[in-house]
Amino acid sequence: MSLSFLECTRCGERLSAERPQNVCPKDGGVLYARYDLASLRGKLKTDDLKSRVASMWRYADVLPDAKPVTLGEGFTPMIPSREYTSVYIKDEGLNPTGSFKARGLSAAVTMARHYGLKKLAIPSAGNAGGALAAYAAAAGIEAHIFMPKDVPLANRMEADYFGAHVTLVDGLISDCARMVAERREKEGWFDISTLKEPFRVEGKKTMGYEVAEQLGWKMPQGIIYPTGGGVGMIGMWKAFDEMEELGWIGPERPKMVTVQAAGCAPIVKAWEAGKSSSEMWTGAETFASGLRVPKAYGDYLILDILKKSKGTAVSATDAEILAAVRHWASVEGVFAAPEGAASLVAYQKLRAGGFFRAEDVVVLFNTGTAYKYLDMMEARRRTVRPEAPASRNIGGIIGPY
Repeated sequence: MSLSFLECTRCGERLSAERPQNVCPKDGGVLYARYDLASLRGKLKTDDLKSRVASMWRYADVLPDAKPVTLGEGFTPMIPSREYTSVYIKDEGLNPTGSFKARGLSAAVTMARHYGLKKLAIPSAGNAGGALAAYAAAAGIEAHIFMPKDVPLANRMEADYFGAHVTLVDGLISDCARMVAERREKEGWFDISTLKEPFRVEGKKTMGYEVAEQLGWKMPQGIIYPTGGGVGMIGMWKAFDEMEELGWIGPERPKMVTVQAAGCAPIVKAWEAGKSSSEMWTGAETFASGLRVPKAYGDYLILDILKKSKGTAVSATDAEILAAVRHWASVEGVFAAPEGAASLVAYQKLRAGGFFRAEDVVVLFNTGTAYKYLDMMEARRRTVRPEAPASRNIGGIIGPY
């Protein structure tokens, strides 16, 4: 539907949606797209969705009114866990380009084309760069991608093959972001960094609509979300508010849980300290490249969501994550990205600690496919010593099997 305006999440300033905007000019706050949802209440019903396209664009009524640049993203399956009776795995690895980033970049590139933008730039820990490259190719727009040089090989290759201009940086995503910021005006790029424009949130919020629809418009008791930049969590929380305004759900909300890598856990640290924003994490290190974000731009929004939802923040070591990748693959048949497998680690810890009960319906997000991380996983496997299996005596031969 038509955008009414863009609203700053810090000061409430309203900005025009008629032209491209980055962040609030007053305080740098993240901008939210706002619509006249009141006019839809009672007219748009959940049953109206049933015959629609099985992609995120089935929710076009609550997305900007522009011709989509789409590769079939969204409406990913909600897989019931074989191991835990009340758990569902939302498998975002089945999106185009193999990750949830397809949603945000589909929406962002859709609006970039709508505004007539010709050159887009992004810093990326990996998957966002590949997604931008694909959607920019589909839209006929130039893409400039800055990635740490040690991102997974698949991310580098896909961005290159999709025709993007790729710069490999000796540093972290924060260093890549600085390079984009320094060069964008001179080069004529529009910056679509995480939360530096309003529409990646709009694409990601569709995960919230899908969770509700796939659970019969009932809210789960919890959602565990791997958090680097945290756009998915922010988007889903926005979606829940919109659905309540549409009359599709009531005021109930799931407990939102952030999971981060122990080697880069700024949100966890800030949450445990009771702070409303995070500090830059020094020495960030994890093979789950999407979680290697030293400071999320929307950290204040993420921490507020955790507080409002009575959620929490959990960290997982690389060894725990690698074990979870193997466990989900062998038990559930889901070959999850390391970031996604961290959700299982968090759930196991929260069940053991009593935060979640066995009967609580909890959705664990797998944000991507492990096929894009094979080189990283193999390298990490060589440095993580697994526990040796117990020796078994088989036919007189003694040894571990």
